[in-house]
Amino acid sequence: MNLLLQNFTKQFINGQWKEGGSSKVIQNYNPYSGEEMLTIQAANKDDLNEAYEAAQQVQPVWEAMSLAEKKQRFERLVKVLEEKRENIIQWIVQESGSSLLKATIEFESSVTMVKESSSFLTRITGQILPSYVPNKEHRIYRTAKGVIGVIGPWNFPFLLTMRSVAPAIATGNSVVIKPASDTPVTSGLLFGEIFKEAGFPEGLVNVIVGRGSEIGDAFVAHPIPSMISFTGSTEVGRRIGEIAGKNLKDVALELGGNNVMVVLKDANIKQAAKAAAFGKFLHQGQICMALNRIIVDQAIHDEFVEEFTEIVKELKTGDPADLTTFIGPLINEEQVERLQQDIQDSVAQGAQIQLEGTVDRCLMQPVILTNVSNGMPVAKNEIFGPVAPIIKAADEEEAIQIANDSPYGLSGSVFTENLHHGVEVAKKIKTGMIHVNDQSVNDEAHVSFGGEKDSGIGRFNGEWAIEKFTTVKWISVQNGYREYPI
Repeated sequence: MNLLLQNFTKQFINGQWKEGGSSKVIQNYNPYSGEEMLTIQAANKDDLNEAYEAAQQVQPVWEAMSLAEKKQRFERLVKVLEEKRENIIQWIVQESGSSLLKATIEFESSVTMVKESSSFLTRITGQILPSYVPNKEHRIYRTAKGVIGVIGPWNFPFLLTMRSVAPAIATGNSVVIKPASDTPVTSGLLFGEIFKEAGFPEGLVNVIVGRGSEIGDAFVAHPIPSMISFTGSTEVGRRIGEIAGKNLKDVALELGGNNVMVVLKDANIKQAAKAAAFGKFLHQGQICMALNRIIVDQAIHDEFVEEFTEIVKELKTGDPADLTTFIGPLINEEQVERLQQDIQDSVAQGAQIQLEGTVDRCLMQPVILTNVSNGMPVAKNEIFGPVAPIIKAADEEEAIQIANDSPYGLSGSVFTENLHHGVEVAKKIKTGMIHVNDQSVNDEAHVSFGGEKDSGIGRFNGEWAIEKFTTVKWISVQNGYREYPI
């Protein structure tokens, strides 16, 4: 497959591929091989303005389009995705370092997201409410918010961008996408290609590839978009929230996580260890929902560590395009250096290395640390890499306390043979999502997705996405004329 497609070196604005107007470039590298795949002439503020204006012009036309015409385009979008299945999966593998397993999961989930979003076409409803005023009724209409700015991430680039784009379009909005610089194709430029081929109106989906230092703040502050949807770090999310708040814009912010698996003393140790290995090391741990801390009751701690270590030893690290590889490269070498520093600092504070792997550029074999406390860097920080800290808890009460001792609250897990009790424990952990007898990486297109505390604002998916990407208008109707006291 020839990855160097000419269009993917350009911006996608108003249905056309055009050179970016910036003097700077964005280089796109394969994180496994280090090969430069393509160089993109970056966008400047003029390009950004052109994209937003194109989106603004077409949005009311799209919103007014007949239901049948919209449905046909979404059906065509699914067909286009299926036709490009292998091409998209290979892009995810080569651009983000995803294993074939992870890339396939990501693609299939994206198709499901499009199908779920298509159902929104007939699920947007209003209300008629009674009035205390005689002969009056109140009608509540739900309409699109207008133009949505979408900032895509690099870790699950295709799915997490689709999670904003497909619902936004289905609810009558238009979008401008700013993809992550590490994955400009899979979190951005691919969307221009597939939506154009599916027959959506020109200008409905626009893609601007630019440096954050040049257009980042302007992307949020621009007067046209009424909402910004962002998936990424809490640090950047705070900045986006600050700019959006100043400009009275709505936001959907899906941010960082420090997710726990609490393994209670009655848990099935083998099943818990297997789930922990998947939830920790899928995509090298570079997932906002990935397990960050594994908290184990002291009664089964040693047995769990032994079982978990044996499973992790068998996970193959290497070329993500190899079907047998489970752990591929980190997105760049800076991430490896950050993780190595956190490990060193944690060991200096008393953590013990249970399993230590080698490092080869962006490839990092899994690391397991025991004797970890919640204040150590590997437990306190969002790891976003193949490092598994295991924390011993004296009992269930202490496990819950440790779990909640974090500014984050995205996802989590509880393992126990008593399902009802597992739900009761899950209720006590302050997080937006948590799973009993499963690991923390779960996302289904019809179920609410989002976090608490520093993990974000708002919910994605299903009816929660309809709520987020639309607004309501109250129109009252007076049947006959009202008497006024004048």
